[in-house]
Amino acid sequence: MDKEQNKPAGNIHEGHRERLKQRFLREGLRGFEEHQMLEMLLFFGIPRRDTNEIAHALLERFGNLPGVLKAPYEELTKVKGITANAAVLIRLSGALIREYYDRDLPKDMILDSPEKIGEFILPKFFGERNERVLVVCMDNKCKVLSSAFVAEGSVNATEISVRRILEQAISSHATAVVLAHNHPNGFALPSTEDQESTQMIAQVLSVAGIQLVDHLVVAENDFVSMRSTPMLAGLFRTQGHAGSRRRSASSSPIDDL
Repeated sequence: MDKEQNKPAGNIHEGHRERLKQRFLREGLRGFEEHQMLEMLLFFGIPRRDTNEIAHALLERFGNLPGVLKAPYEELTKVKGITANAAVLIRLSGALIREYYDRDLPKDMILDSPEKIGEFILPKFFGERNERVLVVCMDNKCKVLSSAFVAEGSVNATEISVRRILEQAISSHATAVVLAHNHPNGFALPSTEDQESTQMIAQVLSVAGIQLVDHLVVAENDFVSMRSTPMLAGLFRTQGHAGSRRRSASSSPIDDL
């Protein structure tokens, strides 16, 4: 009879856990399947139990590893075998990923292209289950001055969003602003309402001498730059104070976006 079969179940699981941990320490996550990554993560939330079956159940319910890491706490606890501690650990892991990528970016980045804007903004929406509105304030060289979520819900839901966007821009002494909001359960495609609200916000900011540079619609790891979409680029051409400022500062990187 195999020696492994003579060992108590606890010892078998402990041996498997130790082998998986040592493999990770030697090789990182290269070659790990998604269920093995989850299985090892669950070691620390579910002691003294085989977590392989639970890892497979999580993937079956939420589709893939990102889906598991972004799943709500209440939904995680519905999976058989998931403890409260394990659900918190999974939620924490997803939040740590977002914080790592967000904090790893220089806070004074120069966002002078749609690609750089997307690189800066995407991590901030990782794991977000609700629609949120983000405003990024910049100077006339596209250097980031601040970024903050100013509303929860659709960008066109309330007038409060417009007021908070303007307040954030003025308090940051911004001359340029990028907006972003997410479609948690949809595609990164601007709706008619998104277009109408973008035009209104651009006009309000323009009166204050602030240029709306772009509006990104985010879905999962994808985004659409409204300014880079030919049919929507006209939304960002406003008249008045901001327009005259752009004409007098023609060398600004903002004009090249």
